[in-house]
Parts: sequence; structure tokens; C-alpha cells
Amino acid sequence: MSKKPNVLFICTDQMRADAMGCSSDNLVHSPNLDRLAAEGCRFERAMTPDPVCVPARATMITGNYPHRCTGIKNNSGAVKADQTVMPKYFADHGYATYAAGKLHYVPYSPPGEERLTHGFEQVSIMESGRMLAQFDPKGELTGVEDYYDYLSDVGWHGYTRAHGIGNNDIHPGVSPLPEEHFVDTWVGTTTLKNLEQHRQAKADKPFFMFMSFPKPHAPYDPPEPYHAIHDPRKMPAPLVAKGNTLRSQNKEQESITHGWPIFSPEMKAVSKAYYYGLISCLDAQIGRVLDDLKANGELDNTIIIFTSDHGDMLGDFGYFAKSCFYRGSVEVPLIFRYPEKIKAGLVSDAFAGLQDIFPTLTSLAGIPFSDENIDGDNLATVLDGTGELQRDYFVSYYADTPEQTIMITDKYYKYIYAERGAIAEFYDLAQDPNELENIINAPAAKPEIDRLKTALQQWLKENGETQMMDLNGNFINSDPIDISKVEFKLNTMGWRWY
Repeated sequence: MSKKPNVLFICTDQMRADAMGCSSDNLVHSPNLDRLAAEGCRFERAMTPDPVCVPARATMITGNYPHRCTGIKNNSGAVKADQTVMPKYFADHGYATYAAGKLHYVPYSPPGEERLTHGFEQVSIMESGRMLAQFDPKGELTGVEDYYDYLSDVGWHGYTRAHGIGNNDIHPGVSPLPEEHFVDTWVGTTTLKNLEQHRQAKADKPFFMFMSFPKPHAPYDPPEPYHAIHDPRKMPAPLVAKGNTLRSQNKEQESITHGWPIFSPEMKAVSKAYYYGLISCLDAQIGRVLDDLKANGELDNTIIIFTSDHGDMLGDFGYFAKSCFYRGSVEVPLIFRYPEKIKAGLVSDAFAGLQDIFPTLTSLAGIPFSDENIDGDNLATVLDGTGELQRDYFVSYYADTPEQTIMITDKYYKYIYAERGAIAEFYDLAQDPNELENIINAPAAKPEIDRLKTALQQWLKENGETQMMDLNGNFINSDPIDISKVEFKLNTMGWRWY
């Protein structure tokens, strides 16, 4: 019996779906991602079920929405013990499993205690300083986050944040680290070492390799020369809402507390150019790994998937980061490459989501798997061009009460509801693909609004997501925020120095 195909699962943090050369006409330099898309299938309407890191990643490895796999929809929550997790499932079916970079599986463990890895047998971790913040805020210990130990070993201890820009601080700046020691380079180099180690010690087994880049998540701090690849003067301006479009108070409040309204247009342009530079940097690391697989005769026997946990608003409507349902935040890149079973150059408009990754990878790998009790669908027939995904609309949500927001969209319209202040939004995607104008109060839109709202309420009932509705089946609401009293506060900017 021949060996099963290998799996290379490439993930980024906070990468927009349109931030690739193959997905738009912008200036992003991403030749290796473009190569994967040309040799595989790219989904142009892929979405995250929850546009924030931890629940999105929990969905990736379980195939279930966060209310099922963790019970928490904000940026926390441990995967429940009754959930089947993808890394362990592949390990149980004969795969050697490796991970390099960002797992974002909580809770974190202190130094000396076993880490939560959900079945990855060999792990090199970089959690963007979250574990350091919890267990070693002064950066004095070893064995907390592997990347920081590496920096100490090569003489660059602590320099990852030496530019003074915090983890969720949007201010752009060039990394003080040389390219060879930058975090995403380290992820690429560690993945190459894992591949070589696998060939030396476990060549009789297929590998499941997770290459998880912490970027292009803020800070937007590419190393030289990637800071200069994209000219900020040529960056497309952020989207601007039409008229007095009403939007979620959660994001309006975050905008003020984080100081985004005072950013100059030039600063936003540099932020975008540096964000794109981070993508070019991680793209180069992907190229190193693809070249290595090809040189060792493994490329075409390796299922490759590329995606992200969520996007980044990148200045659109005055917002940055994630946690909302406009395209920049909720849509994610999604590419599969495996010549044996995937049609090259295919572009699909199916509503694929992160919940579909687990059942799809097991199907492509020929591993028995029952997807009857999970939310995700097997995309195999979409990937080979023989079938369609039977999903007429996509639902995504974020946060727990009283901050809950939820979205439903089909190919023509998008409906969003925010518990705080009972704010509803409705966008005609055919006429307004960039979601510039909320037409929730347009009389002509009422039939479609009612249709999507009813479909959303039905989805909530069928999926047991009871937080969003009262006993009568109506969306709940909580008191609105007085936006006029929200103030900019430095301590809300997510600064984390190590």
C-alpha cells in the first residue's frame, strides 16, 4: 500500500482575502501564493465563522462553529474535551505531526509544563508575546516561547519589539531585526528543519506540517528590504462610507479608544504598504518551502492549503484589525493545491469557510472521517470541478452578550445585527460590492431584509446558538454606547513589549 499524501497547512494571522496578487489588481507582490493559486483552486468568497483569532482557529481544527467547539465567541475559549481535533486525528491515522509558529490554543501553560498542542507532536511556538505577557513579562526566562529563545541564541534577545510598537498598535515601523531573524523567516526556517528531520527519522510516515505565520497581524513592521517593496504613494485609499451610514458601535468605540480617527492619510498609506510588505515576506518563506518540497520530489504528493484566521480592515471606513463583518475582516484567503485531486487554475465562488478545512483535508488524504456531526462540509467535489457546495448563504458571528454581532450573507445581500444598541445593517452587494451604504431603512429593500433575517433566525435555532435570541425568537438587544463620551486611552491599544 502506498504512503498517504503529505499535508502542508499554511496559515497566516489577520490577512485579507484580497491581499494577494492573484486575488485583486492591487500592488501586492506575492509570486508564491499566486503560484499556488495557478496550480490549484482559490476560493474568492471564503469566510471565517468568527473574525477573531482564537475561536477561528478552534473552528479550523474541529470543523465546528465556536459556540459548539469552545462555547465562547470572543477571543478566548478552550476547545472542549468532546471535540475531535485535526492534528491528533491525523496523528492517530499514521501521520507525523509538526507545527512551527502561532497555534493560539488556550489556555497557555507555564514553563516546564506540557503545552496544549491538540496532537502536534513536535512544536516550535511563537505566540506574539502572549505567553511572555502571562508568565515572563520581563523576558528573563527560557522555555516560554521558542522564537524568543531563538532570538537570545542568535544575539537579538528582545529586539522583536524594540521599535516600541505594540502588538495591536497600528503604527507602522520597520523591524529592527534583520530579515534572517524576523519572525516569519524563523517560521519558514523551522519548517524546513522539520521537513529535513522528518526525512531523516520518519520517512516511512506521511507528514502533517503546520506552518503558521504570526504576520501580517499588527504591528506592521516588515524587515528590510520588504518595507520598500510597495510604494505608499501608490496605495489605494481606504474605503469611505456613503452619507450617514450606521455601523456597529463596537467598532466605532474601538476606533476612538485606539486613536484611529487622528491617523493621517499618509500614515494609513504607509501602514498598508508595510502590511503588504509583511505578506511579501511570508510569501518568500512559502517559496523556500515549496522549492524544498520540489527538490526532494515531494511537492506533488503534498496536499497544500493556505488560509488565514480572519482579515484586517486596513483603514476601510476608518477601522483597522478585525471583529466585524465587512469584507476586509470576515473574508479570508483560501487556496488548495494537490494535482492528483484538484483542478489547476480553478477559481470558485462557493461560500467555503474555515469549518470546511478538516473534512476536506481528510477526504483528500483518503482518511476515513464522518462529517455528519460537524458544521463543516467536504469541498472535494468543488476542488476537482465536478460539483458544487450546497451552501446558499454564510453565517458569521463575534463576541458574547452584551457585545454580540452576527452576519448572514448570500451572493447578493448582507445583513448584520449588533446586540449593542440593536443596530441592523443591510448591503446590496450587487449594487454596492464594497458595502459603502447601509440601506436598512430603504423601503424597497424590506423583502430581502426580511428574507435574510428570517434565514438567520432559523439558522440560530437549528444550530443551537441561543444567546442571540429571546424566548420569542427575536434578536436580543442591550443598551447603546454613548459614542460622544468614548475617549482615546493609551492603555486600550494592546501594547505588548515582548
